[in-house]
Amino acid sequence: MKLTLTSLLCAVVLFASYGQREIDSKFGKGLYNVIAADSSWKMKFGMRFQTLFIGENDHVDSTGFGAGSSQFLIRRARLKFDGFAFSPKLKYKVELGLSNRDLGKVDGTNNLAPRMILDAVVKWNFYQNFELWAGQTKLAGNRERVVSSANMQLVDRSLLNSRFNIDRDMGIQLRHHFKLGNVVVREIASISQGEGRNLVQDNLGGLQYTGRVEILPFGKFNGKGDYVCGDIAREEKPKLSVAATYDFNDRAVKTRSNLGSYMVDGSGANSDGFFHSNITTIFADMMFKYKGFSLMGEWAMRDADVINHYSADSTFSATVYTGTGLNLQAGYLLKNNWEVAGRYTQINPGEETGRADHQQYTFGISKYLAGHALKVQSDVSWMTTKDSPDSHLMYRLQIDIHF
Repeated sequence: MKLTLTSLLCAVVLFASYGQREIDSKFGKGLYNVIAADSSWKMKFGMRFQTLFIGENDHVDSTGFGAGSSQFLIRRARLKFDGFAFSPKLKYKVELGLSNRDLGKVDGTNNLAPRMILDAVVKWNFYQNFELWAGQTKLAGNRERVVSSANMQLVDRSLLNSRFNIDRDMGIQLRHHFKLGNVVVREIASISQGEGRNLVQDNLGGLQYTGRVEILPFGKFNGKGDYVCGDIAREEKPKLSVAATYDFNDRAVKTRSNLGSYMVDGSGANSDGFFHSNITTIFADMMFKYKGFSLMGEWAMRDADVINHYSADSTFSATVYTGTGLNLQAGYLLKNNWEVAGRYTQINPGEETGRADHQQYTFGISKYLAGHALKVQSDVSWMTTKDSPDSHLMYRLQIDIHF
């Protein structure tokens, strides 16, 4: 917490020193922009947070609804810095997470320190349409994961994302794009550590390899709208993006590729003390927008060469989360900036995992006061589980603001 408090105090002192000084910025476009007199560097600083209420209730078929539970929390609270250094062709991004949900678990893999750093990446446009990224940032996985949590159409991401996404990692990415007439094609390839973010230990398994191709047959979306949920820009012409991702994590040591828990071998049969699996994850997704209507679809599949691991004395086992997932989401933005949206998610874990299939239905209403920069969102979700009479009801209300 010392680092967090120090950072916040420094920010307060900095802004206090400027008093009532006006800055050349607009709401949602960053708190402060500064550029060197010789144009050799630039920095934009911004912040955002989400205040969330969650109410939940389990419905047991024989007894009806239970007592239920509720929770208020700061879902996310973040500081963002971006700009360029030395040349506009060398960009950077740093994003820090301050909420408990952002920081996550403290353990030996991150040196018993809060996992404050979300992104710390440089982006070098070294030749024409080629760009090299180096550092820690999101991998090119499913579309919903790459969309910023500030630009969600519903209160939060789907169950498909929570079960199958490949999140952030440390490594390098090579990105390229080209045009064939009006058609835009993007290619992304990356090599990363394969164990997630903020690690200080040696790599326990192999490396993670990710490739993605995106095709935009009708050209680019307005305002990078293929990675913004909801048709905030109200596209005047139909816009479509279709994409596929292939990810291979060599000798992975976590239950969900580079996420989940470590597969520790309690018996010590393996020399390094961990189980290993070669894990493959595949995504296919799309985004369509036209005059306030938006449609996003995603499909995910994960498999592994070894799904269930057992220690030599059978006292401990670890299971890789495999299976498939489907997510369909659509919404319509009214001219008064109210939006209605619905989502259907189906999760089918692999049979060897011993987990049951489940489905979730979500309906949401949002009011955009200043686009995604200031909005109030609410949704209600109903989840059912295969071969079970029980179900789960969840209601959420969130205020999202970013500068």
